[in-house]
Amino acid sequence: MSEIDEVMVRSLLREQHPDLAELGLRQVAGGWDNQLWRLGDDLAVRMPLTPRAPSLLRKEQRWLPTLAPRLPLPVPVPVRYGEPSVRFPKPWIVTAWVPGRPADRAPISRGMPAAEMLAAFLRALHVGAPAEAPANPKRGVPLSAVAQEFDQKLEAVASSDVRAAVRTVWNDGLAAPGWNGPPTWVHGDLHPANVVTSDGTLSGVLDFGELCAGDPATDLAAAWLLLPVAAVSRFFESYAIADDATIRRARAWAVLRGVSLIGIGQAWERGLPGGQPTWGAAGRAALDRALASA
Repeated sequence: MSEIDEVMVRSLLREQHPDLAELGLRQVAGGWDNQLWRLGDDLAVRMPLTPRAPSLLRKEQRWLPTLAPRLPLPVPVPVRYGEPSVRFPKPWIVTAWVPGRPADRAPISRGMPAAEMLAAFLRALHVGAPAEAPANPKRGVPLSAVAQEFDQKLEAVASSDVRAAVRTVWNDGLAAPGWNGPPTWVHGDLHPANVVTSDGTLSGVLDFGELCAGDPATDLAAAWLLLPVAAVSRFFESYAIADDATIRRARAWAVLRGVSLIGIGQAWERGLPGGQPTWGAAGRAALDRALASA
């Protein structure tokens, strides 16, 4: 497959969406699975990079138009679809542009309004999912299903004292009673690179590729992943429907995501594929907040 560059993206637009082809086009920082191009002022083009990316885009294509109208923050709703072709043999997508700066580069500083907005967003999202909603083997599941992943990724934490404290939080979540409600919609990947901020507070949510039905504790980990520590309690007060067991599971999800982010940051430091320069600091901050509230 040819390199994805401006010439290719514009050519695909001319072939399949010619009314968009002459809008301004520039590459911007993307996510893990997709390359991201800003198209004009209001649109974005997402081009799949990884083998799993096309299936994630199809999931967003199927479900985001249904979910978006009830969500209180902007999300990248699909507006056009690109079919596989000789020029580019994978599906691609045009979405609404969500303005703001990724929180791994512009962290939330106005914690209280961000806590209330995050709580409102997750209350709106966390409703019962239909029977045909997608499952995800690593999101929305019991913590025991990702225990091996946790053990492997914990090695990214250099300090033995911190590792011990993180494992204590993890074990506490693992011992908490499991989710006994109906499966709810779960974003599944609410870490700092997947939300955007403006004026110090939360302004949009990105990348619904891990969207699934399951235990909402996976998403409630965002309290520690995104918010200043002083705002964590405000978040749970505003969310209002998480019992103690759910909060304990959520904190365990937060330390799993924290050590994952640290490992990805270390990959960048070592020049390895898949590394991200800003994710290590975001992961360490998340661990600090989760441990401080444990």
